[in-house]
Amino acid sequence: MNYSLPILPTISTTFIVLSAIFVAIGWGLIIKRKIEAHQKVMLIAAVCAVVFFVIYASRTIFIGNTAFGGPDDIKIYYTIFLIFHITLATTGAVLGITMLVTGYRKRYDIHRKLGPTTSIIWFFTAITGVAVYVLLYVIYHGGETTSVIKAILGF
Repeated sequence: MNYSLPILPTISTTFIVLSAIFVAIGWGLIIKRKIEAHQKVMLIAAVCAVVFFVIYASRTIFIGNTAFGGPDDIKIYYTIFLIFHITLATTGAVLGITMLVTGYRKRYDIHRKLGPTTSIIWFFTAITGVAVYVLLYVIYHGGETTSVIKAILGF
């Protein structure tokens, strides 16, 4: 492969991975009852997720999304996988915001109940996000950059 990786998707993917790493560290800290350290690390995780989202949303709005550039016979599998990733990411983001709100409002009953599930969803979001990145930019050279709907559904 004789092409360079695109800078904005590379940076945004790095931030979502960092976010998941900080969530894992935060989970470990709360298990050890290091509450203050947990709060700080989870805030860093949230900031990393927001940085990802700002880069991703800005790129989507101002540049567009990159269509799958791989073979047509696997495009349907990529599309199904992408929809799964988007569903995970949306669910994880809503739950992540819920975790921040319940944590800061000291609603620990809800926070403790949803925290592990939220973390697992976030880990899978990061893993599937990296897989999407690898399929779009590493294994296959990305297709045309176009509107979100056209990139996802291939219209």
